[in-house]
Amino acid sequence: MASFKIEGGHKLKGVITPQGAKNEALQVICAVLLTPEKVVINNIPDIIDVNKLIFILGELGVKIERLGANSYSFQSDEINLEYLESADFKRDGSSLRGSIMIVGPLLARFGKGYIPRPGGDKIGRRRLDTHFEGFINLGAKFRYNKEEYFYGVEAESGLTGSDMLLDEASVTGTANIIMAAVLAKGTTTIYNAACEPYIQQLSKMLNSMGAKISGVGSNLLTIEGVDSLKGCEHRILPDMIEIGSWIGMAAMTKSELTIKDVSWKDLGQIPNVFRKLGINLEKRGDDIYIPEQESYEIQNYIDGSVLTVADAPWPGFTPDLLSIVLVVATQAKGTVLIHQKMFESRLFFVDKLIDMGAKVILCDPHRATVIGHNFESQLKATKMTSPDIRAGISLLIAALSAKGTSIINNIEQIDRGYERIVQRLTAIGAKIERIED
Repeated sequence: MASFKIEGGHKLKGVITPQGAKNEALQVICAVLLTPEKVVINNIPDIIDVNKLIFILGELGVKIERLGANSYSFQSDEINLEYLESADFKRDGSSLRGSIMIVGPLLARFGKGYIPRPGGDKIGRRRLDTHFEGFINLGAKFRYNKEEYFYGVEAESGLTGSDMLLDEASVTGTANIIMAAVLAKGTTTIYNAACEPYIQQLSKMLNSMGAKISGVGSNLLTIEGVDSLKGCEHRILPDMIEIGSWIGMAAMTKSELTIKDVSWKDLGQIPNVFRKLGINLEKRGDDIYIPEQESYEIQNYIDGSVLTVADAPWPGFTPDLLSIVLVVATQAKGTVLIHQKMFESRLFFVDKLIDMGAKVILCDPHRATVIGHNFESQLKATKMTSPDIRAGISLLIAALSAKGTSIINNIEQIDRGYERIVQRLTAIGAKIERIED
């Protein structure tokens, strides 16, 4: 177990470039299983969760070649399906929630897909029903071994297109069903589909491989099944969650920062929400420039009532940034209500912020009221443990703004989502050190 030692209270300055998007990477890397031809993917983030998935594909028989620091080629022409029922796969797959997305491509191409109950962040219930109901709609038979927590879907005679209405706009569920449907016989329509940029990217990649997906960017997708897919080259978008993290970090440390190559058109509500917190940010080409600010004031609604920041399906505000917004609000001028609708355990990290001197009232598992200090009372350094990726980076931001030296344990959680974070933050002036136990 490693830790971060962070000396807070230092201003940052310079340029930082966001890594490739973790959530897109987990989808498009699984899509390589749909073709025996070579697929090249660029801008893959070098993080634990993505590297675990690449390892699983390698064990499955995918030929993997590292072309550069963040570029790989994949060729799935000799897949070892026996690995799916091995003890090794039950161990490897259960440690990564993103492993669920190998099921759709395997089911589409080979007629069967298996997965142990996936792990990941402990942030509350995260159902898999949407995935498997979609596969069943396409004609697959579902089975679940309760003793081993092992899921399976099989379609010996292949999949058949179907009209379906998803019970929720699940991003990973939509991705999995799309990948299953592209090789199904006939036409599939998916209504209430997630339409995040990462789903759009997956759809564009599949279309470049020969799939026929229309309605990309909307919540109604139409997929005409094809017999086979070919290889392609694809580039992953910058990670919008990392971009939001750096905006929050700049505000909390009163720093001047430029975030390079952010793909503004894919940021949705993110810039608007930070502006509502009073943070100045400018669009400079495809960069975000954040000037040094001594304070920032939360905007109330036009009738004077307290601002609520809540998560919602795209193009609403992503739930992955609510932890960041909550931390940033602790030093704002004014009050805001944070409403985390999707996950009932994601706000439980606020007790660490309260220990640091923040004024946060946890109303219930989904809502927290933050009364900002307006930098009149600096957060105090403390020793804490990272419970999940997003809470971990939020605590890191708090520690960078705090008075004194903080220790954050269990930083493997942060490593799961953020590439070379010590080197990148040190380069812009952060006093952060990695300590290996």
